[in-house]
Amino acid sequence: MLYNQAMIAHVFGKLAEKFDNTVIVDVHGIGYEITIPTLDFENVTLGDDVKFYTYHAVRENSEELFGFSSLAAKKLFELLISVQGVGPKAGISILSLGNTEQVRNAIANADSAFVSKAAGVGKKTAERIIVDLSDKVGLPSSFGKTTVEVSKPSEPDEALDALIALGFQLKEATAALENVDKNLPTAERVRLALKSR
Repeated sequence: MLYNQAMIAHVFGKLAEKFDNTVIVDVHGIGYEITIPTLDFENVTLGDDVKFYTYHAVRENSEELFGFSSLAAKKLFELLISVQGVGPKAGISILSLGNTEQVRNAIANADSAFVSKAAGVGKKTAERIIVDLSDKVGLPSSFGKTTVEVSKPSEPDEALDALIALGFQLKEATAALENVDKNLPTAERVRLALKSR
């Protein structure tokens, strides 16, 4: 049985160690061990100041922290692990397939073949994820099969993260920003998204 105790919402500190998609972040002398998606792992360097939004998974006999470079990624992870048969390790594996938007878009496009490429995720689980989440992640930003061509995470969308912090669900926040110019300043994008609601 998995429980999420919202005890640790984010961790900010110096990157002290890296190994196997896991990092240790030193926060004033205390090291937090956090499992993160592959692209986040590849794009942090020892000694960097880093911030990860965290999901604190508490089981009967263990506690683990899972971290994400954006609030949108954390919310997508929480949606993924709400699906029967998808635990935190599988959630991280799915988010390691590409950047957050690529994974969200694959689910919105019902691209179960893309989702099933994640380690530990079979065809049936991928199809269950599509069925359970396709109406919760918002509309696709592009149509067709998902291809991953980038080797770094997309820049976190600060406006999307702000709307989620204000209580929007991922689907609502994505829809609210759909027709807002991405080149506008974050505060203006948030204002227009709230106005369109």
